[in-house]
Amino acid sequence: MTTIGAPDAIRHIDIAEAARCIVRADRILVVGCSGGGKSTLSQKIATRFGLDYISVDRDILWLPGWVQRERGEQRRIIERLISAERWIMDGTNPSTFDIRVPRSDLVIWVRMPRYVNVWGILSRWIRHIGRTRPEMAAGCRERMDFEFFRFVWTWEKAFSGRVTNGLLQHGQGTPVLTLKSRRQMRDLLDLLDARA
Repeated sequence: MTTIGAPDAIRHIDIAEAARCIVRADRILVVGCSGGGKSTLSQKIATRFGLDYISVDRDILWLPGWVQRERGEQRRIIERLISAERWIMDGTNPSTFDIRVPRSDLVIWVRMPRYVNVWGILSRWIRHIGRTRPEMAAGCRERMDFEFFRFVWTWEKAFSGRVTNGLLQHGQGTPVLTLKSRRQMRDLLDLLDARA
C-alpha cells in the first residue's frame, strides 16, 4: 500500500509489499537507531537472498579502538561498496543518503520505541561484554557508557527528522518500509521465510 500525497512525499509501503520488493531487490538500505535490530534483520535477509552484508560500523565508520575514519575516506569507501550489484547495508548516517538512497531498491527504517532500543543495546552489551560483536570493526570491544546511552535515549528526537528529510530529498520513488515493533519485524521475516 503506497501512501498518497504530494509528489515529494516518502513512498511508504506495508510489510506485504516490502516482502515482495525484497524478493526482487538487489540493493537494500536498513536504517534506524542502535539497538533496534538493524544488524540482525539485515544479516537474516542477506543470508536468505544471497546479498552481501555491509555494516556501516564495521566496514566504513570505525577503526580499531573506536577511532572514526575521516569523513572523506568514509564517503570513498561507501561509493566503492555501493557500486556492487547486490548488497544490504546496515547503518543510518543521513549525511550519505545522497549517494546511498538513490542506489537502493528499498529502504527499511527500523524505528522501534526508545525502550526497545535501550533494551537492545543493554542486552548485546551483556552478551558481548569485553569482546567485539561480529558486525563491529575489529578492536572495537563492546562498551556501554553514559554518552552512548544518551545517544540512544535521544535518537528519535535528534535524528528522525534528519532521516525523514534525507528520504524526502534523495528517495523520490524509493519505497520505504517502517518497522515499529519486534512483531512487525518477525512478520516480515516470516513472509520472507528468513527467521532462522
